[in-house]
Amino acid sequence: MSHTAVGAPGTPRRYLHSLWLLSARDLKVRYSTSVLGYLWSVLDPLVMSAIYWFVFTQVFHRDVGEEPYIVFLISALLPWVWFNAAVGDFTRAFKKDARLVRSTSIPRSIWVNRIVLSKGVEYLFSLPVLVIFVAVNLVIEKNPDQVVHVGWGLLWMPVAILLQTVLLVGLGLLIAPLCVMYVDLERTTALILRAMFYATPIIYNVTDLPGIAQTLGAFNPLAGIFMLYRMPFFPEQWNPFALTTSVLMSLFVLALGAWVFRRLERPVLKEL
Repeated sequence: MSHTAVGAPGTPRRYLHSLWLLSARDLKVRYSTSVLGYLWSVLDPLVMSAIYWFVFTQVFHRDVGEEPYIVFLISALLPWVWFNAAVGDFTRAFKKDARLVRSTSIPRSIWVNRIVLSKGVEYLFSLPVLVIFVAVNLVIEKNPDQVVHVGWGLLWMPVAILLQTVLLVGLGLLIAPLCVMYVDLERTTALILRAMFYATPIIYNVTDLPGIAQTLGAFNPLAGIFMLYRMPFFPEQWNPFALTTSVLMSLFVLALGAWVFRRLERPVLKEL
Protein backbone atom coordinates (compact mmCIF):
# COMPACT_ATOMS: atom_id res chain seq x y z
CA MET A 1 0.00 0.00 0.00
CA SER A 2 1.50 3.28 -1.03
CA HIS A 3 1.55 6.36 1.16
CA THR A 4 -0.22 8.21 -1.67
CA ALA A 5 -3.21 5.94 -1.34
CA VAL A 6 -3.45 6.64 2.37
CA GLY A 7 -3.67 10.36 1.81
CA ALA A 8 -5.91 10.24 -1.24
CA PRO A 9 -9.09 12.38 -1.28
CA GLY A 10 -12.05 10.64 0.28
CA THR A 11 -9.90 8.13 2.12
CA PRO A 12 -11.23 9.03 5.61
CA ARG A 13 -14.79 8.35 4.48
CA ARG A 14 -13.81 5.02 2.89
CA TYR A 15 -11.81 4.15 5.98
CA LEU A 16 -14.73 4.84 8.32
CA HIS A 17 -17.10 2.94 6.03
CA SER A 18 -14.77 -0.08 5.96
CA LEU A 19 -14.26 0.18 9.70
CA TRP A 20 -17.98 0.07 10.32
CA LEU A 21 -18.52 -2.83 7.90
CA LEU A 22 -15.80 -4.93 9.54
CA SER A 23 -17.04 -4.12 13.03
CA ALA A 24 -20.62 -4.90 12.06
CA ARG A 25 -19.41 -8.20 10.61
CA ASP A 26 -17.73 -9.08 13.91
CA LEU A 27 -20.90 -8.27 15.85
CA LYS A 28 -23.07 -10.22 13.43
CA VAL A 29 -20.84 -13.29 13.69
CA ARG A 30 -20.81 -13.07 17.49
CA TYR A 31 -24.57 -12.74 17.88
CA SER A 32 -26.07 -14.57 14.89
CA THR A 33 -24.06 -17.77 15.35
CA SER A 34 -24.93 -18.09 19.05
CA VAL A 35 -28.15 -19.45 20.49
CA LEU A 36 -28.21 -16.80 23.24
CA GLY A 37 -26.93 -14.07 20.93
CA TYR A 38 -27.15 -10.65 22.56
CA LEU A 39 -27.72 -12.19 25.99
CA TRP A 40 -24.03 -13.11 26.15
CA SER A 41 -23.21 -9.41 26.40
CA VAL A 42 -25.36 -9.31 29.53
CA LEU A 43 -24.74 -12.77 31.02
CA ASP A 44 -20.96 -12.65 30.99
CA PRO A 45 -20.52 -9.51 33.13
CA LEU A 46 -23.60 -10.42 35.19
CA VAL A 47 -22.17 -13.80 36.21
CA MET A 48 -18.74 -12.29 36.92
CA SER A 49 -20.32 -9.57 39.05
CA ALA A 50 -22.43 -12.09 40.98
CA ILE A 51 -19.37 -14.22 41.76
CA TYR A 52 -17.23 -11.33 42.99
CA TRP A 53 -20.14 -9.81 44.91
CA PHE A 54 -20.77 -13.13 46.70
CA VAL A 55 -17.08 -13.70 47.49
CA PHE A 56 -16.41 -10.22 48.82
CA THR A 57 -19.69 -9.61 50.66
CA GLN A 58 -20.81 -13.05 51.82
CA VAL A 59 -17.59 -15.05 52.22
CA PHE A 60 -14.99 -12.45 53.21
CA HIS A 61 -15.31 -9.39 55.38
CA ARG A 62 -14.92 -6.62 52.80
CA ASP A 63 -13.39 -3.31 53.81
CA VAL A 64 -12.86 -1.87 50.33
CA GLY A 65 -15.12 -0.19 47.80
CA GLU A 66 -18.35 1.70 48.33
CA GLU A 67 -21.98 0.88 49.05
CA PRO A 68 -23.91 -0.46 47.26
CA TYR A 69 -20.99 -2.70 46.40
CA ILE A 70 -22.69 -4.40 43.46
CA VAL A 71 -23.03 -1.05 41.65
CA PHE A 72 -19.45 -0.13 42.61
CA LEU A 73 -18.28 -3.46 41.18
CA ILE A 74 -20.29 -3.54 37.95
CA SER A 75 -19.51 0.08 37.01
CA ALA A 76 -15.83 -0.90 36.61
CA LEU A 77 -16.26 -4.55 35.65
CA LEU A 78 -18.18 -3.75 32.45
CA PRO A 79 -15.44 -1.54 30.95
CA TRP A 80 -12.87 -4.12 32.12
CA VAL A 81 -14.64 -6.77 30.02
CA TRP A 82 -14.30 -4.40 27.04
CA PHE A 83 -10.61 -3.82 27.77
CA ASN A 84 -9.82 -7.49 28.39
CA ALA A 85 -11.67 -8.76 25.32
CA ALA A 86 -10.13 -6.14 23.03
CA VAL A 87 -6.55 -6.71 24.20
CA GLY A 88 -7.03 -10.46 23.89
CA ASP A 89 -8.21 -10.05 20.30
CA PHE A 90 -5.32 -7.70 19.46
CA THR A 91 -2.94 -10.66 19.76
CA ARG A 92 -4.72 -12.34 16.83
CA ALA A 93 -5.77 -9.22 14.89
CA PHE A 94 -3.58 -9.90 11.85
CA LYS A 95 -3.29 -13.68 12.01
CA LYS A 96 -7.05 -14.19 12.05
CA ASP A 97 -7.56 -12.40 8.72
CA ALA A 98 -4.06 -12.73 7.28
CA ARG A 99 -5.26 -13.13 3.70
CA LEU A 100 -7.40 -9.99 3.83
CA VAL A 101 -4.69 -8.02 5.60
CA ARG A 102 -2.23 -8.84 2.79
CA SER A 103 -4.62 -8.29 -0.11
CA THR A 104 -6.63 -5.19 0.83
CA SER A 105 -5.49 -1.64 0.14
CA ILE A 106 -7.12 -0.07 3.20
CA PRO A 107 -4.78 1.01 6.02
CA ARG A 108 -3.84 -1.98 8.17
CA SER A 109 -4.67 -0.07 11.34
CA ILE A 110 -8.30 -0.83 10.57
CA TRP A 111 -7.77 -4.41 11.78
CA VAL A 112 -6.99 -2.99 15.20
CA ASN A 113 -9.62 -0.26 15.26
CA ARG A 114 -12.45 -2.58 14.26
CA ILE A 115 -11.75 -4.63 17.41
CA VAL A 116 -11.89 -1.50 19.56
CA LEU A 117 -15.16 -0.45 17.94
CA SER A 118 -16.91 -3.83 18.00
CA LYS A 119 -15.92 -4.53 21.62
CA GLY A 120 -16.93 -0.98 22.51
CA VAL A 121 -20.38 -1.56 21.04
CA GLU A 122 -20.61 -4.75 23.10
CA TYR A 123 -19.80 -2.67 26.18
CA LEU A 124 -22.68 -0.33 25.35
CA PHE A 125 -24.93 -3.37 24.89
CA SER A 126 -24.00 -4.55 28.40
CA LEU A 127 -24.90 -1.27 30.12
CA PRO A 128 -28.50 -2.43 30.84
CA VAL A 129 -26.96 -4.67 33.52
CA LEU A 130 -25.73 -1.58 35.36
CA VAL A 131 -29.00 0.30 34.79
CA ILE A 132 -31.03 -2.59 36.20
CA PHE A 133 -28.99 -2.83 39.41
CA VAL A 134 -29.13 0.93 39.93
CA ALA A 135 -32.90 0.90 39.42
CA VAL A 136 -33.39 -2.06 41.76
CA ASN A 137 -31.28 -0.36 44.41
CA LEU A 138 -33.34 2.82 44.20
CA VAL A 139 -36.59 0.87 44.50
CA ILE A 140 -35.89 -1.68 47.25
CA GLU A 141 -33.04 -0.24 49.35
CA LYS A 142 -34.31 1.10 52.68
CA ASN A 143 -30.97 2.09 54.19
CA PRO A 144 -30.23 5.67 53.03
CA ASP A 145 -26.48 5.03 53.39
CA GLN A 146 -26.69 2.32 50.72
CA VAL A 147 -28.92 4.09 48.22
CA VAL A 148 -27.09 5.09 45.06
CA HIS A 149 -27.85 8.52 43.63
CA VAL A 150 -27.12 9.26 39.98
CA GLY A 151 -25.63 12.74 39.75
CA TRP A 152 -23.81 15.17 37.49
CA GLY A 153 -20.92 12.69 37.28
CA LEU A 154 -22.87 10.97 34.51
CA LEU A 155 -21.31 13.56 32.18
CA TRP A 156 -17.92 11.96 32.81
CA MET A 157 -18.91 8.62 31.23
CA PRO A 158 -18.44 9.77 27.60
CA VAL A 159 -15.02 11.10 28.62
CA ALA A 160 -14.19 7.71 30.14
CA ILE A 161 -15.26 5.94 26.94
CA LEU A 162 -13.16 8.31 24.83
CA LEU A 163 -10.09 7.86 27.05
CA GLN A 164 -10.45 4.08 27.04
CA THR A 165 -10.78 4.14 23.25
CA VAL A 166 -7.55 6.15 22.94
CA LEU A 167 -5.75 3.74 25.27
CA LEU A 168 -7.04 0.66 23.45
CA VAL A 169 -6.15 1.99 19.99
CA GLY A 170 -2.62 2.66 21.22
CA LEU A 171 -2.32 -0.79 22.78
CA GLY A 172 -3.74 -2.41 19.65
CA LEU A 173 -1.25 -0.67 17.37
CA LEU A 174 1.49 -1.86 19.71
CA ILE A 175 0.39 -5.42 20.48
CA ALA A 176 -0.98 -6.56 17.10
CA PRO A 177 2.25 -6.25 15.06
CA LEU A 178 4.48 -7.41 17.92
CA CYS A 179 2.44 -10.62 18.29
CA VAL A 180 3.04 -11.39 14.62
CA MET A 181 6.78 -10.89 14.97
CA TYR A 182 7.07 -12.64 18.36
CA VAL A 183 4.62 -15.54 18.73
CA ASP A 184 5.17 -16.04 22.46
CA LEU A 185 3.75 -12.58 23.16
CA GLU A 186 0.22 -13.92 22.67
CA ARG A 187 0.46 -16.13 25.76
CA THR A 188 2.45 -13.50 27.63
CA THR A 189 -0.32 -10.98 27.03
CA ALA A 190 -2.90 -13.39 28.44
CA LEU A 191 -0.83 -13.80 31.62
CA ILE A 192 -0.38 -10.04 31.97
CA LEU A 193 -4.14 -9.52 31.63
CA ARG A 194 -4.81 -11.96 34.47
CA ALA A 195 -2.42 -10.12 36.75
CA MET A 196 -3.68 -6.74 35.59
CA PHE A 197 -7.23 -7.53 36.73
CA TYR A 198 -6.08 -7.50 40.36
CA ALA A 199 -3.72 -4.56 39.78
CA THR A 200 -6.63 -2.49 38.46
CA PRO A 201 -9.16 -0.83 40.81
CA ILE A 202 -12.17 -2.99 39.96
CA ILE A 203 -12.95 -4.80 43.22
CA TYR A 204 -11.43 -1.90 45.17
CA ASN A 205 -10.63 1.78 44.71
CA VAL A 206 -7.18 3.36 44.41
CA THR A 207 -7.71 5.17 47.71
CA ASP A 208 -8.15 1.78 49.44
CA LEU A 209 -4.49 0.96 48.77
CA PRO A 210 -1.96 1.58 51.56
CA GLY A 211 0.86 4.14 51.39
CA ILE A 212 3.07 4.07 48.33
CA ALA A 213 0.84 1.44 46.70
CA GLN A 214 -1.83 4.13 46.31
CA THR A 215 0.53 6.35 44.30
CA LEU A 216 1.76 3.43 42.21
CA GLY A 217 -1.82 2.28 41.62
CA ALA A 218 -2.71 5.67 40.19
CA PHE A 219 -0.11 5.12 37.45
CA ASN A 220 -2.27 2.34 36.05
CA PRO A 221 -3.96 4.19 33.15
CA LEU A 222 -7.19 2.33 33.86
CA ALA A 223 -7.35 3.75 37.41
CA GLY A 224 -8.38 7.24 36.34
CA ILE A 225 -10.60 5.90 33.55
CA PHE A 226 -12.53 3.57 35.86
CA MET A 227 -12.81 6.40 38.38
CA LEU A 228 -14.71 8.37 35.72
CA TYR A 229 -17.05 5.42 35.10
CA ARG A 230 -17.92 5.49 38.81
CA MET A 231 -18.43 9.25 39.05
CA PRO A 232 -22.20 9.11 38.29
CA PHE A 233 -22.73 7.03 41.44
CA PHE A 234 -19.74 7.76 43.69
CA PRO A 235 -18.64 11.39 43.18
CA GLU A 236 -16.46 11.16 46.30
CA GLN A 237 -14.12 8.91 44.31
CA TRP A 238 -12.85 11.97 42.39
CA ASN A 239 -9.06 11.76 42.04
CA PRO A 240 -7.43 14.47 39.86
CA PHE A 241 -4.00 12.83 40.05
CA ALA A 242 -5.29 9.48 38.76
CA LEU A 243 -7.21 11.22 35.97
CA THR A 244 -4.24 13.33 34.85
CA THR A 245 -2.02 10.25 34.88
CA SER A 246 -4.55 8.28 32.81
CA VAL A 247 -4.80 11.04 30.19
CA LEU A 248 -1.03 11.40 29.84
CA MET A 249 -0.38 7.65 29.76
CA SER A 250 -3.18 7.01 27.25
CA LEU A 251 -1.76 9.64 24.91
CA PHE A 252 1.75 8.25 25.40
CA VAL A 253 0.60 4.71 24.61
CA LEU A 254 -1.22 5.99 21.50
CA ALA A 255 1.92 7.79 20.26
CA LEU A 256 4.14 4.79 21.03
CA GLY A 257 1.71 2.39 19.37
CA ALA A 258 1.52 4.55 16.21
CA TRP A 259 5.32 4.71 16.02
CA VAL A 260 5.79 0.95 16.50
CA PHE A 261 3.01 0.20 14.01
CA ARG A 262 4.65 2.32 11.31
CA ARG A 263 8.02 0.68 11.91
CA LEU A 264 6.67 -2.89 11.83
CA GLU A 265 3.95 -2.68 9.17
CA ARG A 266 6.12 -3.93 6.29
CA PRO A 267 7.91 -6.68 8.31
CA VAL A 268 4.48 -7.88 9.50
CA LEU A 269 3.16 -8.15 5.93
CA LYS A 270 6.21 -10.20 4.99
CA GLU A 271 5.73 -12.45 8.02
CA LEU A 272 2.07 -13.05 7.18
